[in-house]
Amino acid sequence: MTLSLTGFMGCGKSSVGKELSALLGCKLTDLDSYIEATQGQSIPAIFKTQGEKAFRQMELSALKELLYDNGTNGEKGQDITILSLGGGTLTTPECASLIIQHTECIYLRASTDTLARNLENDFNNRPMLSQSSDSQYDNRALRAKIEELMRIRSTIYESAAHRIIDIDGKSFKEIAEEIAGCLKED
Repeated sequence: MTLSLTGFMGCGKSSVGKELSALLGCKLTDLDSYIEATQGQSIPAIFKTQGEKAFRQMELSALKELLYDNGTNGEKGQDITILSLGGGTLTTPECASLIIQHTECIYLRASTDTLARNLENDFNNRPMLSQSSDSQYDNRALRAKIEELMRIRSTIYESAAHRIIDIDGKSFKEIAEEIAGCLKED
């Protein structure tokens, strides 16, 4: 079974994925890291040099590779593989369809307060949040951008999710333990 983690940037998909991988003793693939490794560029560099449209196509190709070429082929077996998605992966309808059909998708839902707090020191490394390379931290502007994107994305995340985990006030380890508990119930 491939377990995918989705949610807005800064919700902790990668960190929860690492905790869950250690807890379950299974493989974790971070989609953004996979793209960076295969493209030889950081995500911000790809956005800057090639644009969002090109990045989304790379994301779709990488997702297909991970789901089909690496042997998981979307099959639900006893072995668990964790796939940490990028915050915008599901905004591409074909990516969303692949995730819904071939993974057990968990949406890590967070409030704007939690997201802003988690992103306040990292927003310039997030192409969808930074305005320019010399952006200064502005809490109101960051919150406004998060809310703007979440108006679009929250419905997409919810419609793709097999399960929603509210993460506010929880550590990454607590979230991973909650997910592991849900898997035992299923």
